[in-house]
Parts: sequence; C-alpha cells; structure tokens
Amino acid sequence: MTANTNTMTRTRTNERTNVAVQTEISRGAVATMVGAGAIVGLWSFASLVGGLVVAGGPIALAQSWFGALLGM
Repeated sequence: MTANTNTMTRTRTNERTNVAVQTEISRGAVATMVGAGAIVGLWSFASLVGGLVVAGGPIALAQSWFGALLGM
C-alpha cells in the first residue's frame, strides 16, 4: 500500500477584514461618546431645572447667579 499525503498550504491575506474591524471599533467609540454626551446633557438639564425650582423662577435664578458671580 502506498500512503499518499497531500499538503496544501494556503496563504491568504485579507485587508478588508482588518478595515471592517477598525470600522466596527470606530462605531463603538462614537456610540460610547454619544451616550456619554447624552448623559451629561440630561444631567445638566436636570440641574438647571432643579436650580429654577429652588430659586423660584428664571429671573430669580439669573439674579442669584449674577450675585454669586459678582460677589454681592
């Protein structure tokens, strides 16, 4: 009996896969930054509303802010 061994070596480079991975990483980074920006924006809006409620309205808030800024 004769044993016949076939060895095939395939070298395959695929730059397209590397680009696709980088694109997915970029999308994930952008989504993370947008999410963080949304959280910061919601927090600032909630803080502004809280300040308006505590001060008694937008005019009182502006007067208090300028008073604190000028040291009065």
